[in-house]
Amino acid sequence: MVNVASAARAGRYERQPSGYRAFIPAALPPRPAVRLDAELQTLLSKADHALGRLDGAVLTLPNPDLFVFMYVRKEAVLSSQIEGTQSSLQDLLAAEAAILDPHRPRDVDEVLNYVRAMNHGLKRLQSLPVSVRLVREIHEVLMHGVRGGRLTPGELRRSQNWIGPGGATLNEASFVPPPPHVVPEALSQLERFLHAEDSLPLLIKVGLAHAQFETIHPFLDGNGRIGRLLITFLLTEHELLSKPVLYLSHYFKRHRQTYYDKLQAVRDSGDWEGWLAFFLRGVVEVSQEAADTARRILLMREDARSRIADSLGRAAGNGHRVLEKLFDQPIVSVADVRGWLKVTQAGANNLVARLERLQILREFTGYARNRRFRFEPYLRLFENQKEGGK
Repeated sequence: MVNVASAARAGRYERQPSGYRAFIPAALPPRPAVRLDAELQTLLSKADHALGRLDGAVLTLPNPDLFVFMYVRKEAVLSSQIEGTQSSLQDLLAAEAAILDPHRPRDVDEVLNYVRAMNHGLKRLQSLPVSVRLVREIHEVLMHGVRGGRLTPGELRRSQNWIGPGGATLNEASFVPPPPHVVPEALSQLERFLHAEDSLPLLIKVGLAHAQFETIHPFLDGNGRIGRLLITFLLTEHELLSKPVLYLSHYFKRHRQTYYDKLQAVRDSGDWEGWLAFFLRGVVEVSQEAADTARRILLMREDARSRIADSLGRAAGNGHRVLEKLFDQPIVSVADVRGWLKVTQAGANNLVARLERLQILREFTGYARNRRFRFEPYLRLFENQKEGGK
């Protein structure tokens, strides 16, 4: 049986004039305060340690910003897939390279917008703190011109939304967020919590903020993606990471039902501790995976450099130049290589063919003309992680 006082820690359900019950969130921090018991203390220590190792691993890379480039795109794909898109990392990179592919999923524009929204937010953080204003700006970029784009991008909702299985009515919903007139003040309270001086560990504060944002559900569409971006922006703003490379969509996607259940348990029974334990396990797991990917990138780069040096003879210098450019542009054409090296068409064709034989490049369009090649060993490092179902 749920203790009424514990349930009210997160807020309360209130019946609305038309008969449905909507959730009215309580302001953060929770009262009674979060119980940092032995389990949460241990998880918090592990999460802090894992983030430190990740930061160190990324900074050992020759160009950490290129690692960020790929992780932003990996996150865009996974976070968008949670919302039902089918586009892959290769689809996204091909779209960015302006490759016309009639078989490309139409929803790739949503993933492109996610990348734009993330980059916009990271740039704005240099002059604007995480705030309602920033969240609305990011939402406008995210939803511009795509599915759901007609639903007032950048504007807080003025009608009731709800969460439930496809086709569910408001009265059949599994969760009904606060009515629209409550949303502005709920977001203002969240903003005040984010900037309040308190003794809460930063990761606990970030975990609380993400759950609260998802409960408020302030937009008609795009709430999940904005809420996941909020985690990265808060960690970056507070310099817990020197580079924005912690993205929890991979973890949330793999444990999707548990993610939803833990959030709902906060609303129904005030179980903030259960949610925070799940959140911190995600920080540990994803930090370890990202640090491992950074280590594998270094090994792969050295292996590719060795193969080029051993196999390309006098062309090794150009091979190494192309290799370094591939980290910045992992999908290329022969024309790209020709432009990089200022060589003839025949010379560029020959070098690309030799890099294909070394399994550094792989042609993936199947075209006779206008062929495109992918930096195979590099992209596999980001694609081969266990993602769970779409």
